[in-house]
Amino acid sequence: MAETADGQRFSEPGNDAAVMAAWEHFLDGSGRPADALRSLVEGSWRRCREHNVDPDKRSAPPPLTESRLESLRHTHTELLEASAPVMACARDFLAETGTIMALADTRCTILSMEGDTRTVGAAENIHLLPGVSWSERICGTNAIGTALAVGEPVQIHSAEHYCAGIKRWTCSAMVVRHPIDGEILGVVDVSGLSETYNRQSLALVVTTANRIESRLTMRETELRLRLLEAALPHWSSGTDSVVLFDRRGYPVKANGNAQAVLTALGADLDLSRPRRIPALALEGDLSELPPWLRPEWLAPVTDRSARIGTLLVLPLPTLGRLRDKPAEAVDSLPAGFGNIVTADRGLQTAVRKAGQLARSKVPVLLLGETGVGKEEFAQGIHQASPFGDGPFVALNCGGLSRELLASELFGYVDGAFTGARRGGVIGKIEAANGGTLFLDEIGEMPMDLQPHLLRVLEQGEIYRLGENVPRQTNFRLVAATHRDLRQEVADGRFRMDLYYRVAVTSIRIPALRDRVGDIPLLLRHFLAYFAERHHMPIPAVDDAVTARLARYAWPGNVRELRNVVESMLLVSDGDRLDIDMLPPELDALDPETTPALSAIASGQRISDVEAELIRRTIADTGGNLTRAARQLAIAKSTLYQKLRDYGLYDEVMQQRSQRLGMR
Repeated sequence: MAETADGQRFSEPGNDAAVMAAWEHFLDGSGRPADALRSLVEGSWRRCREHNVDPDKRSAPPPLTESRLESLRHTHTELLEASAPVMACARDFLAETGTIMALADTRCTILSMEGDTRTVGAAENIHLLPGVSWSERICGTNAIGTALAVGEPVQIHSAEHYCAGIKRWTCSAMVVRHPIDGEILGVVDVSGLSETYNRQSLALVVTTANRIESRLTMRETELRLRLLEAALPHWSSGTDSVVLFDRRGYPVKANGNAQAVLTALGADLDLSRPRRIPALALEGDLSELPPWLRPEWLAPVTDRSARIGTLLVLPLPTLGRLRDKPAEAVDSLPAGFGNIVTADRGLQTAVRKAGQLARSKVPVLLLGETGVGKEEFAQGIHQASPFGDGPFVALNCGGLSRELLASELFGYVDGAFTGARRGGVIGKIEAANGGTLFLDEIGEMPMDLQPHLLRVLEQGEIYRLGENVPRQTNFRLVAATHRDLRQEVADGRFRMDLYYRVAVTSIRIPALRDRVGDIPLLLRHFLAYFAERHHMPIPAVDDAVTARLARYAWPGNVRELRNVVESMLLVSDGDRLDIDMLPPELDALDPETTPALSAIASGQRISDVEAELIRRTIADTGGNLTRAARQLAIAKSTLYQKLRDYGLYDEVMQQRSQRLGMR
């Protein structure tokens, strides 16, 4: 079997006989498996042999008792709650397809299952049931166990299974990772009898895993906001060496000279590369604290009488000799992403995820508002990818006519249409061969062009306009959009099959207003850049300027800040930037016009501020929840959930009804 361009993830059903012959040779030791066998499967078979798995096994072991399964589910409550809506969708989505979706934990034990009820009987025959472990050590090569073994998307078809009793099945699986540190929490699997094989099953499980991870990210964000709010009284206690840990024992915030104090104590804890201290987790054992950490330095952080984190207050006497040591402001980022300047944890997490995904060849979808730096992310993914030595070709799909976009994408041959350039023109897709194609604002692509792009992605072939002979192409796709493509699919403006192809993995880039702490860093960065470019000295900056920049909402994000900094530098005398040099829209900004920020300054709860912001935005958009969600930079489904959480749902619905009645 020839290796696929995307890392051997897809099976080839037509090679069953050859794979079966390779399995028989492998078992009797008459030679290494044939070329028909993917290296992924061969590696799994070798692990099965090392674990003495019985190749004649007909099924998995019997399931756990109901009480033990319930106990296991309780242990994985967070994962099950995040996946519940996704699994509920699978119940309807997979009906009549002959396939079922399963969610398993890190020991490959199935926690829940949904899908086609007709397939349940066949699944019971091999014990593909909740409460059963499908690890490679027990059941041989299968998508659940193999995906957890390699930590990547896996598709296993028919004869590729190691055990004889499972060779009638086809399955695809993808691991689910924690959004903070990438720890594997479980795996999502879609299985069915061999005749249900579909290459898109792999894209489905990858998308499903991403949806679960997105819900985990939302929950983690809410928990961290609660933690930060609850820790505020401790934070202002007078010491400047404090580290806050979350419920998993993970450092989330530090101040002052905390890193310098930790270093002086001999602590093996680098806050620029945070890692867990298991003993500080809610279920951790304080007797297992690292040698440098004393229990008396710890204080629980509680909310509603429940512990939600831990505060580490480092001893003050060590501070005197540490005052002169510089603090590390910006965490180191993966290679290839040096153009991104940030100290924000959310953006750093997005960059690290991009660095991890860059090593594979799957398409990546970048989500974020205009100006947040999607092209910088795309460039970083390209440079850190296997295609890094090839070309990087970018095309913005917005603002171009259908005809111009088609010729830009696919190119054309001589005489393809009136006005065509003699000799024809190579398209952006063909120009990206061996490298990366970056399609910005892919959500703007006309519907009738989308099937042609899908064909290129599926088959690796391109037809220039006016040409009947295909050309082979091999490139890495990175797409970007500020739209909610799921909503676009639901509204019939974007093809579902193309969405699942370009959104195999996705990364959301936070807006600048959500990472205000980056503004001073970006200000210094752009001042240094433009001062060198325009041969000017780097000016000092008044504190009032920095404060005013921090209060502005930045609808144009980093791109807008970049332009503002260059403009201020050019109108300055080269020595100092003062508030008189601000552009009119920032110069007119007043604290009274930013109620959310003034509320925070006065000590109001973050949840109350967010509720008021949502109420005002809905009022400003005339009750149009779609526009309000877009203005708030959240999904419409998230807006509905927040309305319910803050008790605003009935109020907003009543106001909408009144407006509709007046029309």
